[in-house]
Amino acid sequence: MPDTRTTHPALGGTATEQRLPDVPPAARRRRALTWTVIAAFLILVGIVAALLSGIGTWNERDRLDPESVGPGGTAALVAILRERGVDVTVTRDRDETMRALAAAPATLVMADSPILGDDALRAIFDAATDVVLIDPRTRGVEMLFPGATASGFAPAETVEPDCQTDAAVRAGSVVPGRLLEPGTSDAAACYPVGDGFGLLTSADGEGRTAAFDGLDLITNENLAADGNAALALTLMGRLPNLVWYVPALTDSDVATEPTLGELTPGWVTPAIVLLGATAVAAALWRGRRFGPLVLERLPVTARASETMEGRGRLYESGRDALHAADSLRLGTLERLRRALALPPAASATDIADASARLAALPHQDARRLLIEDEPRGERELIALSDGLRALEAAVARGIRGEGGTRPEQTDG
Repeated sequence: MPDTRTTHPALGGTATEQRLPDVPPAARRRRALTWTVIAAFLILVGIVAALLSGIGTWNERDRLDPESVGPGGTAALVAILRERGVDVTVTRDRDETMRALAAAPATLVMADSPILGDDALRAIFDAATDVVLIDPRTRGVEMLFPGATASGFAPAETVEPDCQTDAAVRAGSVVPGRLLEPGTSDAAACYPVGDGFGLLTSADGEGRTAAFDGLDLITNENLAADGNAALALTLMGRLPNLVWYVPALTDSDVATEPTLGELTPGWVTPAIVLLGATAVAAALWRGRRFGPLVLERLPVTARASETMEGRGRLYESGRDALHAADSLRLGTLERLRRALALPPAASATDIADASARLAALPHQDARRLLIEDEPRGERELIALSDGLRALEAAVARGIRGEGGTRPEQTDG
């Protein structure tokens, strides 16, 4: 048998360096694949979030935007106005809009934007000669037509003008969309649907004012339907100059309550970032070990026979014959199991019975020798050791065919 070596710090010598088994390639591939999948998932989530954010931004930009060629934009109407000689200026800044309106008489086209306060919206309306409100809401409608309000929506069907306004009469029938109620105002109302109307107009000296739902009339996808184009061109093309104002977020003058971030002291955010970085570093430090385990160099090596002799002397000094007998039996049972080609799960009784059959011994004698006898002193322990050695020899002879018959293999 090869010499088995174990360590013993009391003996001199050189330690035998041991190596832990390397990680199997399949395990490394599985680990790499797991981290790859996690990284790919995070990247995919980021891409989807960016796309959704971009879609939302594009939809907001596309809504009645004079430079958008999408279905909800109004670039087609702007192009037609310019072909008819109208100088269309698209502005996205409130100050620039005010300068453009002050330069010459012009028509203002815009939607009622919630980011503008009442004073800012009224100042822009007052600076224009003509005003066309293409996304009317109650606030803007009431500013242009005191006493009027915005109501519900009309069914998706064409409606005749049923009024004396030249622009509506020339345009003919349209699908109104949002409805407006003139209320106590002196506005002329066209395209009646129930208690509401699709168009409100008024004239004050040289200026003209109009309000209608541009989403259903002047967008790129709806401009060619019914009399939509004729109505828009008549209302917006009266003057040679047109300023199409699209309010930007920087134009907002609406007072808002301070946010939680504004109320938070300046040192809180760096502290949170530092604590988060510390937590991540601690998790990485305590969560896993980077690289292979470092082996400690052992001081000395000792032969297995020497350690066995040491244990035997401990058993002898402690008068522990039963413990020593168990050690002898365990070694004998394991050697017999291998010699008899029994499965690892075979019980001590199975090994004893198979050994008895092969050694031509009574089963009860083999069981007492391998399992039941409990030596109470050195004499009985020596007798047990001799009996075990004799049993192993008898089984070996039976395997070689020198006596008895080879037992059938039993299942564990």
